[in-house]
Amino acid sequence: MAASALPLALFRRGKVRDVYTVDEDRLLLVATDRVSAFDVVMGEAIPRKGAVLTQLTAWWLRKLEPQVQHHMLTAEIAEIIREVPSLRDHERELAGRAMLCRRSVVFPVECVVRGYLSGSAWKEYRERGTLAGEALAGGLMESDRLDPPIFSPATKADEGHDQNITIAAMREAIGDRWAEELVTRSREVYEAGRAIAAPRGIIIADTKFEFGLVGAGNSRRRGSAGSVILVDEVLTPDSSRFWPADKYRPGYPQPSFDKQPLRDHLEREKAAGRWDGNYPPPKLPIHVIEATTSRYLDIYHRLTGSPLSNPIQ
Repeated sequence: MAASALPLALFRRGKVRDVYTVDEDRLLLVATDRVSAFDVVMGEAIPRKGAVLTQLTAWWLRKLEPQVQHHMLTAEIAEIIREVPSLRDHERELAGRAMLCRRSVVFPVECVVRGYLSGSAWKEYRERGTLAGEALAGGLMESDRLDPPIFSPATKADEGHDQNITIAAMREAIGDRWAEELVTRSREVYEAGRAIAAPRGIIIADTKFEFGLVGAGNSRRRGSAGSVILVDEVLTPDSSRFWPADKYRPGYPQPSFDKQPLRDHLEREKAAGRWDGNYPPPKLPIHVIEATTSRYLDIYHRLTGSPLSNPIQ
């Protein structure tokens, strides 16, 4: 599924998810098979990707309930149809990729937690000795573990490039109280997640979370009441960098269970001068699409212990 068309009001269409209004308290999130890299949506879809994102998020949210409140009401299609009967004719296309959620006011920041120095963080550190504009210790190598993990927020963008910002800028945007709570909760969820992933042979090198506010008028004003909940996708191959622990070697790039085949292909296209990093993207070869699908299915199986075709418990 590259795009959905449901008999509900479209709330917004993001890079990957189509979000629909169910009523004033609930939203339906539909993860399509669209894929973005370097903040550009590709022209081709990645088969089964949307189901991996939704079902892996559902699995994580159940695991993380002791640590954090979240927005998921159900990701089971039978329950969704019971709650929203108008979707009955769309049951087959939505199965596995739809999630019924509590509505919240989403904070306009992405909460990035980095446990290892990789990707854009390594590039910034190598060039300037900083991460999100703040100085790090000298002498670090690519893929080094960061203790404690570093929180580095970014602005949210449905289109175009996300921008790293400082924690000070985050405080200015949402207020000290909410900034402190988002930093604390992001660290807690990351630590809980990597403790769950470790015995499964997976390193969560970095990830990004989003949070929303429910209750008390859903106001983000400084000092206002309300409860923070975890929203959107959680610890998926789209939002995280997963590494196999048995192949970890600091000082080098690491193999990863995410859309790295896609990133590698696009980097080669950039290096060859065939793509400038902006829209429109280059056409994806079938072998890149298949390799990316394989990575998504593999990390799902490794984390949950079940292939995607089986219902998760």
